[in-house]
Amino acid sequence: MARLDLSEKLAILSDAAKYDASCASSGTSRRDSRKGDGLGSSEGSGICHAYAPDGRCISLLKILLTNFCIYDCAYCVNRVSSNVKRARFSVDEVVTLTLEFYRRNYIEGLFLSSGIVKSPDETMGEMVEIARKLRQEHRFRGYIHLKTIPDADPLLIEQAGLYADRLSINVELPTDASVKSYAPEKRPETIRKAMADVRLRKEAGAERSHTGKRPPKFAPAGQSTQMIVGADGSNDATILRQSTRLYSSYKLKRVYYSAFSPIPDATAKLPLIRPPLEREHRLYQADWLLRFYGFDLAEITGATTDGNLDLQIDPKLAWALQNRHLFPVDVNRADRETLLRVPGLGVKTVNRILTTRRHRTLRYEDLTRMGASLKKARAFITLQGWTPGALTDSADLRARFAPPPEQLSLF
Repeated sequence: MARLDLSEKLAILSDAAKYDASCASSGTSRRDSRKGDGLGSSEGSGICHAYAPDGRCISLLKILLTNFCIYDCAYCVNRVSSNVKRARFSVDEVVTLTLEFYRRNYIEGLFLSSGIVKSPDETMGEMVEIARKLRQEHRFRGYIHLKTIPDADPLLIEQAGLYADRLSINVELPTDASVKSYAPEKRPETIRKAMADVRLRKEAGAERSHTGKRPPKFAPAGQSTQMIVGADGSNDATILRQSTRLYSSYKLKRVYYSAFSPIPDATAKLPLIRPPLEREHRLYQADWLLRFYGFDLAEITGATTDGNLDLQIDPKLAWALQNRHLFPVDVNRADRETLLRVPGLGVKTVNRILTTRRHRTLRYEDLTRMGASLKKARAFITLQGWTPGALTDSADLRARFAPPPEQLSLF
């Protein structure tokens, strides 16, 4: 095989990393080289653009250490049987790229994942060495996210957490049966144990010793995971139920959903159940409602008969249309939980409503200034200067929100 230069490796391994979705720096501890020696910062707006849960746009160098892999997961473009161009960085090459990109103000951190070369321990060891060199030898203060390998020695994963801001371990697919079918070399029980170990190690790191000292920080931004959706027959209810368990069991910061699209080789044999990108978007919306809006799973997936989300309208609107008897809501009287269920009203808007109405009665025009999406909300609210009348129960209400039908191409 011809020897590749650094730019060629970067082109291959940055493109190969696009399938890794766990990418956000929110929640880490604040570090800034301006307060002393060192290089970089873990905060601020910063060549991968991702949106953190707090809304910040962050820029990360997002690469694989290598796209060589000894595993043959059916849904993965980098599996051993896939006919793709391969490349591999050395430890020093990743360190150099990260530092040079940071000095040019292209990035504010590193997101590093990898295929498995030779063994999980050898690959994980190289990833840990990259993080160690950045932190200890080059005083790099920016954000580091490592995709860890559950089959690796637990001591290596523990070392990774001492250098990285966030660790993530992929659960791969929504059910154990799917993992065993499509990723036979991977064991769900090993994945869960590794995630549990990260949680326990992080919790232990938050406890003071009998002398009052804290141990070294361990993955201060927590852990996350990634789930491939659309590669098996799981419906959205199954996916969201699994996500709820993961959040609860491992105190995850985020479950990332990665839409599966068949590529022109063996993965085309896998079932493509629903349009991938639309489905991924609705799952993120539903995930948000479960975590921050007080909805339960049955409410979110109850709008359809097959346990899947409506792809044409968002989950909160779908629920509201199924429960029109609960509307319209009086914005000046309803409690927080009720307001959060109104389409078009987000958490920030509801907080502004509750704060402002302590001092005066809200009018329709006030909601626009507060950031409400009145195109959605107007059919479900009443307040001074506005009542929806028969709009709430109108037969064509859903059609007002659903995208218009498109003429399919004949060629």
